[in-house]
Amino acid sequence: MPVDISIRKPPIEPLHCDLLRQAGVSVNVLRLDKCHPQLAGNKWYKLKYNLLEFQQQPDFPILSFGGAYSNHLYALAAAGKLLGMRTIGVVRGEMPEPLNPVLAFAREQGMTLLPVSRGDYRRKQEPGFLEGLRARFGDFHLLPEGGSNSLAIKGCEEIASLLKWHKAGSKQLVALCCGTGTTMAGLIKGLSKIESESAPEVLGISVLKGDGYLQAEILGQLHASGCIDPIVWRVDDAHHCGGYARSNSVLQSFLDEFAGFSNLPLEPVYTGKLFYALFDLIEKGVISAGTEVVAIHSGGIHS
Repeated sequence: MPVDISIRKPPIEPLHCDLLRQAGVSVNVLRLDKCHPQLAGNKWYKLKYNLLEFQQQPDFPILSFGGAYSNHLYALAAAGKLLGMRTIGVVRGEMPEPLNPVLAFAREQGMTLLPVSRGDYRRKQEPGFLEGLRARFGDFHLLPEGGSNSLAIKGCEEIASLLKWHKAGSKQLVALCCGTGTTMAGLIKGLSKIESESAPEVLGISVLKGDGYLQAEILGQLHASGCIDPIVWRVDDAHHCGGYARSNSVLQSFLDEFAGFSNLPLEPVYTGKLFYALFDLIEKGVISAGTEVVAIHSGGIHS
């Protein structure tokens, strides 16, 4: 049974500014945020094969987890509505009324929202906690937090085929922001399967505080999925601006400056940190002249 959702092929748009011209670096943006009004960004690719599997038993609801501003729960609620499948969102922490825009949208799409304490939320993978949820809701399809699993990696492999390059012989770099590492693992695996004389390097910008954490996570995901000879890749841990959903004055100043020369929508949790990191690395010469960059706009946080 196909996933009956119409997805638009995302465009690639050039980014122009004085810094890029002076540095001799070209940046083109893969606009995954334009692939669907509600399932935009990397979320569609992470959900696609999970939804195909869940459709084999459409009477069971899909249960997953997320914070109060989870774009994963937002996308899952929209997908459930479009496919006529029930969804349940287990929300970390308090859920005060009125609901924020993300949770309000999820409820409007028919998602059942269950707030749990942060302590209980940390137990989300324990059999006893899951049995309690089954006692409450009956049997359900379980989707990990962020939709991150092997089927999500399979979906994110397809992003590799969307990349386009304009300068033959240039150094090619793909950059994206990383929260769980699943999208990056899928992208690396997908690029590793494409026969080419020179594969692009992949640079992930961690939005989390924790040196080496995402590097190890992605390496583990690659090995678990059978990708033992990947292309060149690395994770940058230096531009998280304080950690997940944290910001600072440097990031805010960059976002204000960026808005002065581009209408590309950025937010401070994910995509803002990606472009802040890219511009910082270009300005410092870490990304050298002659490099062609494709930056993946993965959608960011809804507000």
